[in-house]
Formats: sequence, structure tokens, C-alpha cells
Amino acid sequence: MTFTDATWDSDVLNSDVPVLVDFWAEWCGPCRMMSPTVDAIAADYAGRVKVGKLNVDENGATGMRYNVRGIPTLLLFKGGRVVEQKVGACGKTDLQKMLDAHVSAPASKLA
Repeated sequence: MTFTDATWDSDVLNSDVPVLVDFWAEWCGPCRMMSPTVDAIAADYAGRVKVGKLNVDENGATGMRYNVRGIPTLLLFKGGRVVEQKVGACGKTDLQKMLDAHVSAPASKLA
């Protein structure tokens, strides 16, 4: 999913599920390295978490609004507020820990 300044409030702040936002830019090597990990997380948490990317070069207002100074920056929003933050490249396990603290387990694991 791609987030923009124009759709930010409706896509992220008013979401009824937690939202993981990857702040990135095309020229950022670590951002490109994180892309497959973010995509895998999106697949693993489908239906429980909205996962998307915001290009800070094309959507500078939102990056400035959240004081994003280094990329990649990953922010987890819940109820319209930032509840977790990671700056710099990180592994899938780190992202899973970040999300699992705020997201219910899938129904199949509860049965």
C-alpha cells in the first residue's frame, strides 16, 4: 500500500486496524534492502495490520509532521497515534516483535 500526504488521515489516522508505515526514498539503499521484509510482514499480518510505504521525497509534509530525520523509519500507528518507532534497517524478527505487542494473534493460532 502506498500512503501520501493527501490520503494520510483517511488511510492511517482513521484506520480501524494498526498501521505500519515505512518512510523511505528511492535513493536510500537501506530502504531498498528493507522492502522485501516490509512486503513479507504485510503478507504475514494481512487483515490484522495495514502495511504501507510513504516516499518522503514525494510527501515531505507527513515526514516533517512526524520528525522523520533518518530513513528508513518505521512508525506503528494505533488509534491515530504513534505507538512504536524504529529508525534504520531492521530484520523481520524485530518488526514482528514490534507488531505483536499491539496486534492480536491470528484466529487460527487461538483455536
